Amino acid sequence: RDATSYGFKVDYPNDLWDINLTYKRIGRDFDPSLGFVPRRAVHLISAQTNNRTRLSRGPLQQLFHQFQLSVATDLSGHWESYRIFVAPINWRFRSGDRFEVNVNPTGERLVEPFKIADGVVIPPGPYHWRRYRLEVGTAQKRRLYSQVTWWFGGFYNGDLDQIVWTGAWNPTPLVTVEFNGERNIGRLPSGRFTQTLVGSRLRVNVSPDLSVAGYVQYDTDSDSVGVNTRLRWTFTPVADLFVVYNHNVRSLLERWQLDSNQLLVKLQYAWRL
Repeated sequence: RDATSYGFKVDYPNDLWDINLTYKRIGRDFDPSLGFVPRRAVHLISAQTNNRTRLSRGPLQQLFHQFQLSVATDLSGHWESYRIFVAPINWRFRSGDRFEVNVNPTGERLVEPFKIADGVVIPPGPYHWRRYRLEVGTAQKRRLYSQVTWWFGGFYNGDLDQIVWTGAWNPTPLVTVEFNGERNIGRLPSGRFTQTLVGSRLRVNVSPDLSVAGYVQYDTDSDSVGVNTRLRWTFTPVADLFVVYNHNVRSLLERWQLDSNQLLVKLQYAWRL
């Protein structure tokens, strides 16, 4: 049995240069008594080098240059997957706004068919592709904050466009409205697919000790709407009460069908000796 794992990490965390190297070797029969591992029988190597240059003048406040590498191989040294993340442009303006450009070469060796959507299946085999990202975001200190991300380029043996929109509106210090949306448009030899995910969250801070949050989300893949509502009340410095209600319905275009209802109540108390 190969039930052992080991590794090491060398880290140089600093403001100007942040560099680290991590290696893990996970045995084929490794089964930790606490926690879990994402995959077994692998060598995992990751490294990154980040430079953060601060400017004293001009509209730009800080320049980020990032390089990140992650590689997974089997115990014989044959590659299973890799990912390279490069950020040649990642600018932070003095206003708090930001702009970023990324390049992301990726590889994956599939050992079994990978289902993306109904009727869209990627056959086993090695795949290499390259993706790009453009991202623009306004300062989070603004009353209305927004960020738009566009991933485009290859995806296995086809192409994939991902458009992600997130943001928040703070009409008052006690109320926050968050919103997010994602649109995936894939074009593969085995077929095309489109997926949409939208959601919104409302946070109300009645007081420093009492807050209520509600989140609603809809996605076209499962054709379902999920609602999550949570109340948190800190009635003493060492005790919290949580009340959570989850509600899910499906098949909105035909006839609403109840998927699940759930009510959770949790009381947390700390004894200090």
